[in-house]
This record gives sequence, C-alpha cells and structure tokens, in this order.
Amino acid sequence: MNVDTLLTDHAACDSLLKRSASSFSFPIKLLPKAKRRGTTALYAFCRRVDDVVDEEPDKEIARKTLEQLENSLKAALSHERCDDPVLRAVVDSVRRFSIPEKYLYDILAGVRMDLNHQGYKSFEELQVYCQHVASAVGLAAIHIWGFRSDKAFVPADACGLAFQLTNILRDVPEDLSRGRIYIPAHDMLACGCSEVDLKSGRIGKGFDELIAIEVSRAEILFDQARELDEYLSTDGRLIFRAMFGVYRGLLESVRIAGASIFQTKIHPSKAMLICKGLATLACGTRTWKVL
Repeated sequence: MNVDTLLTDHAACDSLLKRSASSFSFPIKLLPKAKRRGTTALYAFCRRVDDVVDEEPDKEIARKTLEQLENSLKAALSHERCDDPVLRAVVDSVRRFSIPEKYLYDILAGVRMDLNHQGYKSFEELQVYCQHVASAVGLAAIHIWGFRSDKAFVPADACGLAFQLTNILRDVPEDLSRGRIYIPAHDMLACGCSEVDLKSGRIGKGFDELIAIEVSRAEILFDQARELDEYLSTDGRLIFRAMFGVYRGLLESVRIAGASIFQTKIHPSKAMLICKGLATLACGTRTWKVL
C-alpha cells in the first residue's frame, strides 16, 4: 500500500475521533505523531464496531455487518484487498507496533455479546464482557505506547475493567433505552432492587446502596490499574496518566450523582475532565503513588 493511501486512511480515523468528541481526544494528543496515529486508528476501529451494534436496531443486519467487518479485517491482515480505510489503518498499526491480532478479534467478540444481551447474573460474568470490549483495547494500546515488562498486562486488564465499569455507570439510561442492563443481577438482588424497578423508574433507597457497591468496585480496579504506570514507556505514562485522570474524574461525578444515574445520564463538563487529566499528568512519580 502506498504512503499517500495510508495517510488518507489515518486521516479518516482522525476525522472519526474528532466527530465523536470522545474523552480520549485530549490524552491522545499527548503522544508523538506515530503513536498518536496508531492509537487513533485503534480508537476508530473500536468506534466503528461499537456503532454497528448501537446504531442498527435490526440485530440480524448488525450481525451480518459485523461478519462483513470481520471478513474485511481478515483480508486486510492477510494482505488481501480491503476497501475500508479504518480497517486498513488499524492493520497498519498492528504491523508497525506488533499488536497481537487476537485483541482485535476479542473486541469483535465482545461487541457481538451485545447482540445476544440478556444481562449478567454476577460480576464475574460481566467481567468477561468487559475484558473483551475494554481490556483488549488497553492491551492493544500499550503495544503502541511502549511497555518494559509483561507485568504490564495485569494492571492493563484492571484498567480496562475500571474504565468500562465507569462507562456502564455513566450510560445506564442510554443502555436501558437499548434494552440492556449491565449491572449484575446478584448485586441488585443484594440491595433489594430489581430490573423491573429500574425499567419502571422506581428508584428507591436500595439503589443508593447499589451505586455505592458499583463505585467501590470500580475504585478498587482503579487502584489496581495504577501499577501500570511502572511498566510503561515515558510516552505511555503520559497518556495513561491523562486517561486515568479523566476516567477517575468521571467516576467521581458518578459517585456524587448517586442513584440519580439510574434515571439521568450524567454530563460532566469536558473542561472539568481535562482538568482532572492534567492534574494527574502533572503528578511526579512519588505523588502518583499516593493519589
């Protein structure tokens, strides 16, 4: 593939990132050009496959579209013809940064779980889903950013779980509108809550306890994810700390909102989240340990 085509492919990914107004936009800017381009391509791939499921109401059409995307991905990875610029860009990044192809297929498998969504009984079940749609992304990303030891894999997995749980808590009303409930049924039962209550908007006192449990679980995962900082390259530490700050700030907004998150999606300002990211980014190594 010629250089001009690749530049156009990566420009398409950059355009997708800008249109999405993602929380990741600011941290990605901290990377040097090549790593920024690779990370943007990875984001664009994830956005593309997510949108297939989230924006197509017909599950059979979504299923066929995902199958076509996977076939196109396989073709691109095998040096065969592929007409999708986002897939060509992410495959270019896979080759440049030695990203295991498995992670891309894990992401596709995770998105497919949403097509068969029937809820999750336990956190352990939810964890499998989160590892596919989020931890796999983080594990792919650190190959782009640079890491010094395989010990990075465990906290990278925890980071993916922490970020995805935060997303789940932020997006409860939006997911409900799509017929999805990600909060584990066992947690709801333990707090005296039910899916019927949630769907009908009967948000009683038990939901205060439920949100406290879910936020506490995410906080533990954030603490476990912090160790990733030790194993990343300098470039990797910069973007990781910024992303960590943004998502930790988002979780704090969820905690403050309390049980209201079950009825109204929170919308913390981008300026506040960027400030959180910058504050974490500015920490010295010693300060980072005790944040």
